[in-house]
Amino acid sequence: MKPPGEEESQRLGTLLLNTLAREMRLWRAPVLKNGCIQGSDISPPQYQEVIVWLCEMSSLFQFSSETFALGVCVLNSLLAAVKTRQKYLKCVAITSLILAAKINKEDEVIASVKDLLEQSRCKFSTAEILRMEQVILNKLHWDLYIATPMDFIHIFHGLLMSRRPQLMWSISQKRPCLQASLWTRQLQHCMACHQLWQFKGSILALAIITLELERLTPDWFSVFTDLLRKAQMESTEFICCKETVDEYLTGLELSLPTNTVYILDAASMLVFRGHDMQEDDGDGNRKTARGAQKGDQDVDDFYDGFWCLYDEDMSKKTGSHRLQDMQEQISPCTPLRPSSS
Repeated sequence: MKPPGEEESQRLGTLLLNTLAREMRLWRAPVLKNGCIQGSDISPPQYQEVIVWLCEMSSLFQFSSETFALGVCVLNSLLAAVKTRQKYLKCVAITSLILAAKINKEDEVIASVKDLLEQSRCKFSTAEILRMEQVILNKLHWDLYIATPMDFIHIFHGLLMSRRPQLMWSISQKRPCLQASLWTRQLQHCMACHQLWQFKGSILALAIITLELERLTPDWFSVFTDLLRKAQMESTEFICCKETVDEYLTGLELSLPTNTVYILDAASMLVFRGHDMQEDDGDGNRKTARGAQKGDQDVDDFYDGFWCLYDEDMSKKTGSHRLQDMQEQISPCTPLRPSSS
């Protein structure tokens, strides 16, 4: 695949300027006062909990990462503009996500809001969601086309691919889409952090990218300064955001449970392999499940993140993925058991 040329780089530069102008016009963030969002009784932990829940709902509805990011931005804009009680927070959040899905033309929400509410097991009625939609639209003046951090992740990734293709192909193990997928996951975590409210999406996106480039390549500073200049950011604000993101993401890594030492359970392995090697063909016969596709397993696993990122049809999975799904239904874990020593 040929890397984008100068014409593509110029197009992305224009897109960046337009998105920055849109961010300058519409971006709003909540303000903390006395341990709660100003004008409400919503605390930072309660906010973080609802953002995590919103991410789960977005995944359940099979919405794109762009829709989730826009939903959070709509929610933040409303919290910054209107005094909101904590008991209405979930209703406002799910309505913001549904509005974002309508803007991004997600097929699932166009079909039926009622079906989405049933999937989410929310106790809200369709009428309540429609009334909340009207409130949000009126308070935000019917202008929800907010520039999100995800927009800037895609633009910065495109600029790096157009201007530094060799660097991007080298640091991402010849799969640049994986790097964008990683930045997307990190961004979703950061959007739940109240300490990062004060930073615009462009600054947050560039901070996440710069931290990863700093870790992967010695040439990160020249790449960073080029993007910083194009994004027209203040270096002091960016440095503050970068330090906060670094501290937050490092804290998430440290909060994960320590690795458990496992030993092979031979008896479980025999049972596992018995299921692994065979599956029912529908006529009562048994057929082999392993095959020539084993060599494709690693490559396919890498591209799971790419499918999720760009919301591609999951029916494109290979036979090796169907085998993996079957194994997960048989047993939720590998045939290992914790060591008792």
